[in-house]
Order: sequence, then C-alpha cells, then structure tokens
Amino acid sequence: MRIAFIGQQDFGKAVLEAFLKRGDTVAGVFCAPEKAGAKPDVLKTAAEARGLPVFQFPSLKNPEAEAAMHGLQADIGIMAYVLQFAPQSFVTIPKHGTIQYHPSLLPRYRGPSSINWPIAKGDTETGLSIFRPTDGLDEGPVLLQKICAIGPDDTLGDVYFDRLFPLGVQAMLEAADLVVANRHVEIDQDEDAASYESWFRAREATINWSAHADQIYNLIRAANPAPGAWTTLGGQKLQIFDARLHPVRTLGEVKGKVGEVAAVGDESIRITVQGGQIEVFKLKPEGGKKVSAVEFARSGALGVGTILGD
Repeated sequence: MRIAFIGQQDFGKAVLEAFLKRGDTVAGVFCAPEKAGAKPDVLKTAAEARGLPVFQFPSLKNPEAEAAMHGLQADIGIMAYVLQFAPQSFVTIPKHGTIQYHPSLLPRYRGPSSINWPIAKGDTETGLSIFRPTDGLDEGPVLLQKICAIGPDDTLGDVYFDRLFPLGVQAMLEAADLVVANRHVEIDQDEDAASYESWFRAREATINWSAHADQIYNLIRAANPAPGAWTTLGGQKLQIFDARLHPVRTLGEVKGKVGEVAAVGDESIRITVQGGQIEVFKLKPEGGKKVSAVEFARSGALGVGTILGD
C-alpha cells in the first residue's frame, strides 16, 4: 500500500519502520515543527535517513498541508502519536481515508494522558484503539481494539513500553490491512460511556499524604517515569519513583503521622500513610539527579521522623 504518514516521537518512528520493513511505500511523512533550540524529532530523523519526503507545517489546517497530502496520492493515512489537530479536509484525502492510534479503550479515557489515568484510578486493565479521526477529540468510529492488563505493581513505563507500544505498532499494521482490503468494520463510540481526562502533569502528580495508601501508590505508579509523583521536603520538591505498597494487615500495625518517614533500611525508606506504608526505592530531589532513597537519607537529607509534604 502507499501511505501518507503523520506522527512524531518514538512511537511514530516504530510504526513507520514497521510499514517500511514489510515493504509498504511511504509517500511522505508529516511531523510537527520543532520548537526553537529543540533536537529534531526522531521520526523526522528516521524519515530523512531513508530519503522520504518530510513535511513540517505549523498547522495541518492550512492549504499548503492539504496540497501536500493531495500530492502524495496515498491509499491510506496513518496517524501514529499526533498532537497537531488534523481536520477532515486533510484526513479524508487518501483513497481509504486515515486511521489513528489512541492508547485507551475508547470511548473511555479520551484525551492526551490516557495511559496515566487508568493506572492512577486503580484500573486493572486498559488497551488501545485504532479509530477514524474526526473533528472531535478521540471521538471517531473504532476499527480495532486490543486489551492489556494493568498489574497491581505496574508503572506507566511497564504498561506503555512493554504492552501498549508493541501492541500498538502491530495493531496499526493490522487495521491498515483491513481498511485497504475493505474488510474493516467501523463501530460508533457510545457517548454515554465516554470519559475525557486532560493532561497528567506535575499538578496532577502531587502526592496528598492524607489520601489512602492505595490512591497514593496508584498515583506514584501512574507518574513513573514521567512526570514523577512529588511531595515537598523543607520547601523543596522531592519526586518519588520506584516504590512498593505495604497494606496494613491488623488494626494499629502502622503507627506515626501520615507522610512521616517510619524507617530507613538497607535498600529503601518507608513512609506512613492511611492503610499502610509506602516503601520508596528511588527519588529525585529538586535540582538533583535520581538516586536511591537510602543514599538520599544517609546524606542527612531526611531520617526517621521526617514529615514529607511540609
């Protein structure tokens, strides 16, 4: 098939390479312009290394973008991690239209941080959807879905890199084949079951030590490796990464104030919370590098009795 490719970053690069590896023709690649001083996007670099035409329009709504798409005479458009708005006048140009990847089971978790939120909310499964882009945000009819589990200790990195990333690459190939062969089925999304979540950024990753242990642990997992769940220590930001939950088993087993460092061991520190303790293995002080929690504690930065979130 002859493809018009729209995407960016590592996922876009992986999908592009998957189509090229099996012998499809990529007529051209659209990716967003870099911000001033930023490194070239890895998708752009990969496309240029293979001699593919690369287009970087500030907006896909302008006539120049549409003219470029018309000129590619593509069978299908492939959208693999796209943050630019792509209007219908652009995505319907290829012979078989365009398909887009979204890392959630639509219509749930529409929006830009759809991998973080299911983990933060304690869901036990998530997945991906290949759908038709419309002018609504992640609202188009679904062509294909894949489900994957979220384990009790899985982080954002585990779910994305180990599951949704490789599953998504293969799903894009599968869906493209179905569409070009006219063997696909398009299912409208159920608006009554739809949910939208906005960005999962630093504000959303703030730890509330008064919350229940499950909520705090889910937040830490959802923010690892980015943006990093955080608290404060002496007025400075302290990010918490690798951690483990230890639920309370008997009434009165866990003592101390919420947010208090209860123990400093050989490999970790433990923090008291409602319903148990959070064992922390790695953290990152403001302006510093990611270090082991024990190394940080032994530097004198904190100790048993230290209250976080002050």
